[in-house]
Amino acid sequence: MVDWIVSDDLVEYEAAVAAMEARARAIAAGEAEEAIWLLEHPPLYTAGTSAKASDLTDPDRFPVFETRRGGQYTYHGPGQRVIYVMLDVGRRGRDVRAFVKALEGWVIATLAEFNVAGELREGRVGVWVRRPERPRGPAGAVAEDKIAALGIRLHRWVSYHGISINVEPELSHFDGIVPCGIAEHGVTSLVDLGLPVTMADLDAALERSFGACVGGELRRATSL
Repeated sequence: MVDWIVSDDLVEYEAAVAAMEARARAIAAGEAEEAIWLLEHPPLYTAGTSAKASDLTDPDRFPVFETRRGGQYTYHGPGQRVIYVMLDVGRRGRDVRAFVKALEGWVIATLAEFNVAGELREGRVGVWVRRPERPRGPAGAVAEDKIAALGIRLHRWVSYHGISINVEPELSHFDGIVPCGIAEHGVTSLVDLGLPVTMADLDAALERSFGACVGGELRRATSL
């Protein structure tokens, strides 16, 4: 069983990380079930293990937290669904690359429920959407914006950290960083794409597609 937990109120980042790490340790010790935790954070920036100081362009805008997940700088804030993924990768084949691919597939399948074609790009982390209405460059290349980010860490083969999907965040808040170190592309959201999607709509789509993409039977839980 995989506990499915949704927090309605904003969750402070440090408290969330402490709870998530404790749950990952408990799963690794065989003392707790796997868990998926869906939440929103107050506005903040996080620096992954590959973050470059030069990519934090407005350090005084929001609190900045160093985190042990992979990746570079990301933004979290209201209107963005954060999905913390505490799953036993050891029992799921011990193939980290395949596990990340499954998480990416989960995001893409979820977006497809809203007729959004999420795509992966070699050398670019996350899930991207094409913006044909906004050509770029002298060759008229189609613009691409990032709609979802992904970064995980493992503790004794149990994953933590996870995914963020932009539903309706304030996109200007991304301006204080170079998101994931990629300056030549933008950031978008479901609402920015013209879709009247709510957080509850996204959560329902995530829940429906989880089993087929990642694997496991979900069980509603009230807390981590």
